[in-house]
Amino acid sequence: MFGTLTARVGVAARGALLVASYLILLAAAAFGWVGLFAVAALAAVLGEYAVERWSPATVSLLGKVGISRVYRQLSRDLSAVLLVAAEVPLIDSELTLLLLLPAAVWVIAVFAGAFNRMIDRRNPISAQVRNIELGPVSLAPRPPEWATRFVGDRLPRVNILLLPGAVVTAVAGAVTPVFVAGAVAVGLAALVGGVVAVTWLRGRGTGQSPLLPAVQRWLDRDRPEVALYFAGPAKDVYQANMWLAPIEALGRRAVVLMRSKEAFNELADTRLPVVCVPAAADFMNLDKSSIRTTLYAANVGPNIHMLREPGMKHVFVGHGDSDKAASVNPYSKVYDEVWVAGLAGRERYARAGVGVLDADIVEIGRPQLAGVHTFGSESVQRPFTVLYAPTWEGWLDDDPYHTSLVLMGERIVAGLLAVRPAVRLVYKPHPLTGSRSKQAKAVHDRIVAMIRAAGGDVDASNLDGPAHRVVTGRVPALFDCFNQTDLLVSDVSSVVSDFVQSQRPYVVANPAGLPEDEFRRSFPTSRAAYLLAADCGELEKIVAVTRAGDDPMTEARRELKTYLLGPADANPMDRFAEEIGRLCR
Repeated sequence: MFGTLTARVGVAARGALLVASYLILLAAAAFGWVGLFAVAALAAVLGEYAVERWSPATVSLLGKVGISRVYRQLSRDLSAVLLVAAEVPLIDSELTLLLLLPAAVWVIAVFAGAFNRMIDRRNPISAQVRNIELGPVSLAPRPPEWATRFVGDRLPRVNILLLPGAVVTAVAGAVTPVFVAGAVAVGLAALVGGVVAVTWLRGRGTGQSPLLPAVQRWLDRDRPEVALYFAGPAKDVYQANMWLAPIEALGRRAVVLMRSKEAFNELADTRLPVVCVPAAADFMNLDKSSIRTTLYAANVGPNIHMLREPGMKHVFVGHGDSDKAASVNPYSKVYDEVWVAGLAGRERYARAGVGVLDADIVEIGRPQLAGVHTFGSESVQRPFTVLYAPTWEGWLDDDPYHTSLVLMGERIVAGLLAVRPAVRLVYKPHPLTGSRSKQAKAVHDRIVAMIRAAGGDVDASNLDGPAHRVVTGRVPALFDCFNQTDLLVSDVSSVVSDFVQSQRPYVVANPAGLPEDEFRRSFPTSRAAYLLAADCGELEKIVAVTRAGDDPMTEARRELKTYLLGPADANPMDRFAEEIGRLCR
């Protein structure tokens, strides 16, 4: 709760500072305080850039209280006019021109936005595809991306040129500089508006996208029988990414169906055909009757648009088994079947009592783990490597077991950096880290700074060499990190379940200090783990024991692997293919 309150105060403070810079800008302009005007103008411009890039919550808050981007831009333009009028004697024609120049930009912006909206309605882009040959499709002309990026309320940003023009005019006592700045702004706006207008004049369209019929022809022709359906946002696309390789390996006709353009653009490289249809009506009107099995990687509202399809089996595969409550979401009972890795997943649903029938649960192992090596340490070829992979902060502020990052993260990293002989630290946070909690984001930033100060690579694209690493991109993948790891430090999450495949030692954080027996009973994935209290006092000892190879948890990990991931002699990819085949038949 304290973290949420702090974040809200921070958002409000940033908004207040930005508004204050505009108020000072207007006051300085009205009284002719040129120096203060220049400082306030710089603060306002930099503040706008900062909140748009790093604090969208501040932009949203300002819009909710009626101080939208449009009003801020108008006040900025007005301040430039006021300063010139206060400092330079103007004749009527000069004052008229001074007012007309910024106004012309706004008029162009309005018409350009209207033309662009008409182009969109006349030629809607209702689908995107990848790895699909749609044949000849007649697409009506559209404005280039650089033009559409500035259409609407973004176009008046070119009036920012009036600010330095007004300052030079006030200092020099001549109106020419501000007129030149205004003319350049009008010229830039006219260029963008002209491109959009010409595209509209050249355009054609029926109000229906030619892409949807082309996608339907492809579905009718190729008749995919397996679909991976993902309707989540771009930030969650990792959930779909983890199923791409197993579905590719099936050797069956398959397709990835998506609903978000942003997620479509972030989807990992794949050989699978990918179709993105954002609009619900467009998606539901596609004939998908060839599909026999649909796999769902996440529980989201738009799943209903696929779940309504009869004649196919709907299977929830999720994005990793863990002891977190999200792994037993009551929503799961809407699917025909729920696939889990091993007996642990089945028992987890039974304990939760959320309405998922035992008969609808199928244990398939984890086909993604086929590439995780199960041999021992390779420290002869590389340094002893510790992977710190905390999960994200989640939606609940009062759950100390969701992530170790906020309460323990800095101590864990500091302890690992201080270990002697030195170890190599690989820090790979969850993709959603800091997306909800500003406190988690701040801790993450401090950890990155600590690793940078220790000579580490904080934007690593590979794991070669002895230096510490911060891995936040798609590459190296988590399982690639597993294969370079001698000891994992993590939380109650699916990272732990998957790492057990490697049979190497791992540590689970116990931030709230729950007694050991109770902790292991509450979180079965920790049964073969070393537990780490909030003070991290045992960390150095754990590293020393596992590094020496005298590891008392070896047999416990072997037993836990069977419980979590299924029989050791079963190939999870074969099991996955077998169950897909059963449903497709």
